[in-house]
Amino acid sequence: MHPQLSSRSPSREEVVGHGIDWLARWTVRWLLVALGAVALGWLVGKGWSIVLPVVLALILTTVLQPPAQWLERRLRLPAAVAALVVILVGLGLVTALGVTIAPSVGEQAVELADSASLGLGEIERLVAESSLQITQNQVETFVAAAQDRLQSSASSIASGVLVGVGAVTSALITLVLTLVLSFFFIKDGPRFLPWLHQLTGDRAGPHLVEVGSRAWSTLGGFVRTQALVGLIDAVLIGTGLVLVGVPLAVPLAVLTFIAAFAPIVGAITVGALAVLVALVANGWVSALIVMAIVLGVQQLEGNVLLPWLQGRSLRLHAGVVLLTIVLGSTLFGVAGAFLGVPAVAVLAVVVRYLDAQVRERTGEPLKDEPDHPAAEVDDDESGAEGDSDQPVGHEQDHA
Repeated sequence: MHPQLSSRSPSREEVVGHGIDWLARWTVRWLLVALGAVALGWLVGKGWSIVLPVVLALILTTVLQPPAQWLERRLRLPAAVAALVVILVGLGLVTALGVTIAPSVGEQAVELADSASLGLGEIERLVAESSLQITQNQVETFVAAAQDRLQSSASSIASGVLVGVGAVTSALITLVLTLVLSFFFIKDGPRFLPWLHQLTGDRAGPHLVEVGSRAWSTLGGFVRTQALVGLIDAVLIGTGLVLVGVPLAVPLAVLTFIAAFAPIVGAITVGALAVLVALVANGWVSALIVMAIVLGVQQLEGNVLLPWLQGRSLRLHAGVVLLTIVLGSTLFGVAGAFLGVPAVAVLAVVVRYLDAQVRERTGEPLKDEPDHPAAEVDDDESGAEGDSDQPVGHEQDHA
């Protein structure tokens, strides 16, 4: 071939056409991915009555499986007996705790909503008397909307959160299904990954086992960490409220613990509620003190507790967490707000594993993952041919 012909630059039409062709192909691919995501969301919505107890059972299993395994090792109990024991003990502890604190929390729930509503009215008065460039109509509109929401919540609490036979029946069915599924997950869970490896073969099996192990570790770490952090926050904030002399400290502490499972949004909501109650009960000085206590505890949580307890196992940006809670609550209500973050955390584990596989096969340097030591691979091994079908750092004992 003539040197001039072989080395000629492509024409402008060829370059533009190649770019359009590439863009069109990738657009169709991403549209198919988006269509698949929409279809998956539709299926989850249609089968939510089944998906919810399964997800709740998995979360409950992450908490109860370690003590069940301890009973199997130390007391030589059969797997079924150990699973039954931990479920009954856990159910007894939750029931005893509920019987102890539920009456006082339930009686003060309406008062809590009313106090928050009065606090909004006090804020309206303070803003109106200040020199802020906010119109009275804007303040009244915002406060009226918030008060209506709080009063409707108070009415719902007063008449019972679960009203009607249908709601009670649905809650009981979900509870029973969750407990039964948890029993089977605790008893037969250790057999799942070996069975999955055998079912999918030696090519895909190791990858699925490795991803499953990491996802399970991340889910368990998230649930246990958030529960511990929520307990610490509840104790610290509840103690601060008692010392300042703010009423309704017990229901606020309980809400603080529950809000820990909805990071960022839950802390802001309960913190604002505590400030409003303090404002109504003791004035703006106590409200500022409570605000300082809440902000101090949140700084302790974000800068000390979570990095120490959670390490880099979750590694979700605050913006991702916030959008996840908003999207989850929009699609699936309160359950979606609480379950969205662990679901996205598990999805992030899958994405990171796929990224590690791509890096290995393209010869790019692998990112260090200290929370998953098995993912670290020697440079010589990561670039070797013939290992592309094995998961990064997969250990044989997982099989």
